[in-house]
Amino acid sequence: MRRGSSGEAADSFYQVRPDCRQNVPNTKFKIMAGKTLSVRKWHAAFTREGCLDIASVLSRIQRGGVHPAIRGEVWEFLLGCYDPGSTFDERDQIRHRRRMQYARWKEECREMDSHVGSCKIITAPIITEDGFPVKDPLVLLEAASEDQGASTSSSGVEVSDSQNRVMDKKIIDWKLTLHQIGLDVLRTDRSMIFYENKENLSKLWDILAVYAWIDKEIGYCQGMSDLCSPMIVLLNDEADAFWCFERLMRRLRGNFRCTQQSVGVENQLQHLASIIQVLDPKLHDHLETLGGGDYLFAFRMFMVLFRRELSFGDSLYLWEMMWALEYYPGIFSNHDETEAATHKIEGFKPKVKSIRQFGKYERENMKNGANADDGPVPISVFLVASVLKENSSKLLQEAGGIDDVIRILNNVNGNLDAKRACAVALKLHKKYLKKICSLWQLQGKKT
Repeated sequence: MRRGSSGEAADSFYQVRPDCRQNVPNTKFKIMAGKTLSVRKWHAAFTREGCLDIASVLSRIQRGGVHPAIRGEVWEFLLGCYDPGSTFDERDQIRHRRRMQYARWKEECREMDSHVGSCKIITAPIITEDGFPVKDPLVLLEAASEDQGASTSSSGVEVSDSQNRVMDKKIIDWKLTLHQIGLDVLRTDRSMIFYENKENLSKLWDILAVYAWIDKEIGYCQGMSDLCSPMIVLLNDEADAFWCFERLMRRLRGNFRCTQQSVGVENQLQHLASIIQVLDPKLHDHLETLGGGDYLFAFRMFMVLFRRELSFGDSLYLWEMMWALEYYPGIFSNHDETEAATHKIEGFKPKVKSIRQFGKYERENMKNGANADDGPVPISVFLVASVLKENSSKLLQEAGGIDDVIRILNNVNGNLDAKRACAVALKLHKKYLKKICSLWQLQGKKT
């Protein structure tokens, strides 16, 4: 492909079933020569020993995303699976250790429920809240094994006798989620030819089942399958896909921490409200008048990172742009502080970090000292703000209630331009920081 061309379409990398093509938006992302991180540029960014020039990689991604052929391995660095300063040999050690750890966790889950790793997907409850295994006649092959003794409960659902009862509450809670994972897996990215292969579906189910067991505080929540699915598509090895998903969840798990009093994304919704109040006070006042001052109508965008608003390929493009813009060199050491992985590797020495090794969004935060007490505001908040700003006139003129707000935002589905959204988000971020700094200075003069 020549420089200056309109770019190569990326749809062929994520093929859609013929019967779904009319209902799936086309991918706007194009592979652009001189802008997109190409296979050649990616390989050239490594030294002979395997250390990665992350600064040049970030610059490329921020200009034109990542070529689909190398997305999986690039994402492993963007998500903090590996330190750019590590060598090929060091990463091989880490990869081997993580694959072994995943295998141990998966075996632990398989011992609790034999469906894990069996290429079967549970779609109906296999246990009661009291710990009795269920034999649902509708999904007999997916229920408890046939040689277990069984009786019929008063509700007509067949349950195993008391000798097979599970007493451990943690195991009961985990088993209660398995059928919900299965139902969500069967609904996730079903327009893609990739998931016509049952083995790929079972990989997704297995990873989510294992994650639900190791992160008992959060467990499994609806939306996680949308976040995990791209990892399965991009990385052939199931364990590697698991660790990418686990790294992504370290960023997002707080979104899924919900109680009766609050939702997990409450902090981000509050940040969003503050941003709109500063940048578009008229829109903020209008939303408050409609009863939308809590901004809960933006809940879904935060939970699944715009998977509903974009085609599969464009959502991947948006994600890698976000991660490149937010990138900071300490992400690997922060993620691995509990594993203590790097200092166990003989000869490992942390590299001095230059400003070029930070993403553009993170550099702006550093420049303005804009990291909040609970960490920096994620760029996703400004991306949602950009959607609201782009639709400000329509919201002001047409929205007479929250239902109208939701309808207008739903019309964004399939029409969002990932690159433009990132560009607008960066402008809003800069403008917001400038206004906030001016307010701080004004308050300082008054005191």
